[in-house]
Amino acid sequence: MTDLLEALYRGDDERVSELLAGEPELNVFEAAAFGRTERLRELLDEDPSQANAFGDDGFQPLGLACFFGHVEAARLLLDRGADPNSLARNEHIQAAPLHSASASENKDEATRYELCELLLDRGADPNLEQGGGFTALDSARHNGDERLERLLLDRGAGG
Repeated sequence: MTDLLEALYRGDDERVSELLAGEPELNVFEAAAFGRTERLRELLDEDPSQANAFGDDGFQPLGLACFFGHVEAARLLLDRGADPNSLARNEHIQAAPLHSASASENKDEATRYELCELLLDRGADPNLEQGGGFTALDSARHNGDERLERLLLDRGAGG
């Protein structure tokens, strides 16, 4: 895992700013996590298979874009063939993009909703369980996000 992603995961904004100040050439995972859509487009033009690549930490670009609340990056990845039903291979978190999108961290309710709607429109399974058996619906209910809960139920999530 890169220093930049590690700092982002830790929530170390100062270190993130310091690293980004050097204008590094972001890899596909960093570009997705930071919502750098133009860089992401360049990388996918060079190697389309990166849309479904797994990082050293077991996460994929689409899941990172969704977790960190970057709708346009998620849309680009889906346009380029990213699988909306692929589970992360991280030893602690086996979430799919829909789980990452429905999580309350790093984004507001409107962004969560937009990401989930996008994923569902592109074939995300509303009943897919992440490691531990949790679903996006469980996350919406945990967050008290009734609008997202309604969207998931309307799209076939189990009650």
